[in-house]
Amino acid sequence: MNNETYGLRQDGETVDEFFRGRLRVLQKEKGYRFSVDSMLLADFVALRRGDHVVDLGTGSGIIALVLAFRFPEASIAEVEIQKDLADMAGRSIALNGLEDRIKVYPGDVKNIRNLFGPQSFNAAVFNPPYRRLNSGKINPDNERAVARHEIKGTVDDFLTSARYLLKDSGRVYVVYPAARSVQLIARMRGNDIEPKRLRIVHTNGTSGGVFVLAEGVKGAGEELEILPPLFIYGDDGRYSDEVDRILGGSSFIRSSSA
Repeated sequence: MNNETYGLRQDGETVDEFFRGRLRVLQKEKGYRFSVDSMLLADFVALRRGDHVVDLGTGSGIIALVLAFRFPEASIAEVEIQKDLADMAGRSIALNGLEDRIKVYPGDVKNIRNLFGPQSFNAAVFNPPYRRLNSGKINPDNERAVARHEIKGTVDDFLTSARYLLKDSGRVYVVYPAARSVQLIARMRGNDIEPKRLRIVHTNGTSGGVFVLAEGVKGAGEELEILPPLFIYGDDGRYSDEVDRILGGSSFIRSSSA
């Protein structure tokens, strides 16, 4: 452990590097670790100069870190219900020297009014739990279970909070299973967030869609742009050129959290 990581990385944690070591994130060796879908979402986000962004359910904080790396003038608030993950995300912020641009707020997305006033942000981003509470076996690891299953909140909870937090014409960015995209779009529109851009993510060139990346705008009119598909793997079984770029050359990320 070098001087920069001393006191920040705790036992049972790894320091993973991206973009040729210019960005580092702390993760649990065992327990919740982010997946490729988080990196795809971080790349999908389009911010404007001086945007104030909220990352709901930040987990390890990787999305906020990538956004800070991509958009040097953005300021970002991270919200995370799990205290251990919130603490670790805060130490990752310090590891990258981003304390003046990213701040962690331990708290529940469903009680977002306790943390912020209305219309406080220009954009909201989230990778919400994907699995219905009563569908499939729940992971015995509590961190993974809360991150994957709708134990502490559903996509509707995240969208309701986003609607409260966003200024008029504020943007929402979300990744969700392609199989549940109808529910996502319906709940976006139910929260006055009109879908504006959609991109379907495929495992490879012959597979069906596994994820959908969506951008919505609060209070906007109807008009949806369907972007070209994104393929995680090429014909050779390796990451596609686009995904390799998105991951910053890293090869140790889990392929899916769905």
